[in-house]
Amino acid sequence: MPSGKPDPASDPTGDNSPQQGRPDGEPPGTGRPPHAVPEPPLTAGDRTELDELRQRLAALEASKPPPRARHHLLRTSGSVVLIVISSLLALLAVVAVWTDSIVGDTDRYVATVAPLASDPDVQAAVTSRVTSEVLSHIDVKAVVDQLSQAATEQGAPPRLGKLIGDLTGPITSGLTQLVSSTVNKVVTSDQFATLWVDANRAVHSSLDKALTGKGGGAVSLENNQVAIDIGPFVAKVKDELVSSGFGPAAKIPEVHTNFVVFASKDVGKVKTYFRILQIMGTWLPIIAVLVAAAGVFTAVNRRRGLIGAAAGVAVAMLLLGVVLTVFRSFYLDHLPPGASQAAAGSIYDALIRFLRASIRAVGVTALVTAVGAFLIGPSRVAVAIRTACASAIGGLREVSTAHGLRLGPVGHFVNRYKRWIGAAILAVAAVVLATWSYPTAAVVIWIVVVVLVGFAIREFLDTGPAPSHASPTGTGRTSTPPPGE
Repeated sequence: MPSGKPDPASDPTGDNSPQQGRPDGEPPGTGRPPHAVPEPPLTAGDRTELDELRQRLAALEASKPPPRARHHLLRTSGSVVLIVISSLLALLAVVAVWTDSIVGDTDRYVATVAPLASDPDVQAAVTSRVTSEVLSHIDVKAVVDQLSQAATEQGAPPRLGKLIGDLTGPITSGLTQLVSSTVNKVVTSDQFATLWVDANRAVHSSLDKALTGKGGGAVSLENNQVAIDIGPFVAKVKDELVSSGFGPAAKIPEVHTNFVVFASKDVGKVKTYFRILQIMGTWLPIIAVLVAAAGVFTAVNRRRGLIGAAAGVAVAMLLLGVVLTVFRSFYLDHLPPGASQAAAGSIYDALIRFLRASIRAVGVTALVTAVGAFLIGPSRVAVAIRTACASAIGGLREVSTAHGLRLGPVGHFVNRYKRWIGAAILAVAAVVLATWSYPTAAVVIWIVVVVLVGFAIREFLDTGPAPSHASPTGTGRTSTPPPGE
């Protein structure tokens, strides 16, 4: 009758006792050779001491932070500091490059001020300024006396000559209207736009002196004003008046009058900062990139560090855009008396037009970088997006293969060097962006589109690893490649 206990004969080892041949009740399967010398058993005191040591070690580990935690804290703090510095340097770099382009690039400067020639507010301000200058050189009393004398010489009654002499006011008003209409005709013509561009191109060589306060040339910096000599426009108006039959205009001498482009009591201070930024325009972008790279390299998680650096630059660009908008209102509220706010606003917008374009370009680049760094991460959203894109491209490849497309060795080559191909695409895009003279947000977006197309083509051409050669037995079978190959 079975007793419920295991039968000794059924034990393949021939031994049911855990004590036989295994000191201290050592369980089977420990791998100790049969001829090993048995270890002496632990006494009760040894076990007590061992328990106490374990308790002390556990308490010590609980009371002291892991040594790498402090190391990670230092790296994280250093990375944050470097990223903040690089963001501020990026802000200054954008302003420095803009300043350097305005001062050092004639074509850039002309492209900046050229639209002002067709701006209605600027045209109205120039018309008013030139009209006042022309009228100041026309002796209305002499014109009236000339008319009165001409009437007398033509046999007009003396009373008519006296009546003409009393028409100084109406004649002045009519003369003002005549000059103003003539000036407006010149200012709104294509000739004015040509004269405006030519004048600004000719005086650009003196702009550096103007911004540094060393003056001279057609661009001057006096009384906290940046002004352009519009004497050639007065000469053009003089010719138009003479051609229209107004003889007294021929007596207008050659004059040099200034049209104020920028005026502020703080120009004297700002010009010094602009000069410094102009000098640093070449090096600040490089320094900003190097500091940002150091911040990413120092970070414990470099992918997150890259996201943080890109986000910091984007925030810096947003801050700079807000500052420019606020400063515009401040500048217009502190114009000299008599200045046209509408014209001053148009001039301010024209001068910072390319600066705003640079802000948008850098901001878009930073956002694209942050999104790209996020999409290569392990988050569920990033993995889902990558999987969906790979599935869609894979489906397109399968359809193309079913219709006769054969990629052959090309697909295996792309699979083998997939990472290097991706790195090459990004490197080419970075070089194109870095060497583009003045990239805009549209340029950045197009580069991103080309990069995405390049990655899509890479994924489409990736047909997987090449099949292995026939097995040594000569059966002709191909073995399944191990994972990761």
